Amino acid sequence: MAYTIRQYATKSGKRYEVRYRKPDGTPTGKRGFRRKMDADAWGAANVTTAKSVGAYIDPQAGRRLVEDFWRPWLAAKKTKAKPSYVKSLEDAWRVHVMPQWGVREVQSITRGEVQRWVTDLAGRRSASVTIRAENLLRNLLERAKEDKCIHDNPCDNIELPRKQRRRHVYLAADELSRVALRCGWREPIVLTLGLCGMRWGEMCGLRVEDVDYGRRRIHVRRNVTRIGSEWSETSPKSHEMRDVPMPSIVGEVLLPVLAGKGPSDWVFRDHLGRPPRNQSAAGAKSNRTWFVSACRRAGVEPLPPHDLRHTAASIAVHAGANIKALQRMLGHKSAAMTLDVYADLFDSDLDDVARTIDAAVQVASRDVGKMWAQTVENVSETLESVGVDR
Repeated sequence: MAYTIRQYATKSGKRYEVRYRKPDGTPTGKRGFRRKMDADAWGAANVTTAKSVGAYIDPQAGRRLVEDFWRPWLAAKKTKAKPSYVKSLEDAWRVHVMPQWGVREVQSITRGEVQRWVTDLAGRRSASVTIRAENLLRNLLERAKEDKCIHDNPCDNIELPRKQRRRHVYLAADELSRVALRCGWREPIVLTLGLCGMRWGEMCGLRVEDVDYGRRRIHVRRNVTRIGSEWSETSPKSHEMRDVPMPSIVGEVLLPVLAGKGPSDWVFRDHLGRPPRNQSAAGAKSNRTWFVSACRRAGVEPLPPHDLRHTAASIAVHAGANIKALQRMLGHKSAAMTLDVYADLFDSDLDDVARTIDAAVQVASRDVGKMWAQTVENVSETLESVGVDR
């Protein structure tokens, strides 16, 4: 037997303790069993069997706190994650996870508690915020499981809220042109976003050398984003560098922007030399930012500048771009992702499929009718040749 059972006395009566050695040879025990049979059952399951299959969990290790796993886990994330993503993790930990779970022993957390926390959070915050917070807790507890502090992750099989995909807003080409004209010196920014499909940070990361007039391409090589009061330069999303087509109108409006600049100079910077600050479409009447104001003057419902990326996708699809070209332009990992995001742009394809099927059925029907008529005629001629009266 890999353990022994010892009886001891307490004010509440006799109790039993399971004494055993950890895999490293140090002695330890589990106390508080009211019945010897309960102590024996625990010892068999958690000591003898667990050691034989390599699933032994040190009861003392389970007393580690959730916060003990936070900094080592975050440090590992920083080796490959972008600063903006790390900032979102730090915010989720500080606001949602640490206050609820930071000083809890990992072995004390139950699935029911986690589900109640997720349900309450979903009632107060968006699905994205809730999912990010739960995913952070899940990862920390998964690390505790890997370190053999707990048997199972209490975040397994948790019911999460469903993200509601916001309806895409697409500007027609003439609407995009009207908005751009009312943006003043920022017109090239709007046309670059609305016709080339870049993200705001990718537009901020453009250098003069990235604009290739010979091939009519713009090379997307970096992403510049604001984190707090600082600007961070990283690779594009998913680290996918790419080339996007540059329509003639974009090339024309960029010429005065590039004039007098060197190859390594930034394309878009404000009068203080800073990247253009992203615009918000929130606030309806109270919002007086330059992009929303331009939309209003152009008679267009205000939208976030990121939606200009959707506009670029829409214009490209209606111009006849195939799905693979669209995927490369937008920097998606796969064509399947592009189809999933922009399925509504291909609704007209369903009409084409219906028309194609109808045409095929009609042709097939005519062919079958002709074949049947020819068959009847051939049979009639055969019967007449042998003197059979029809």
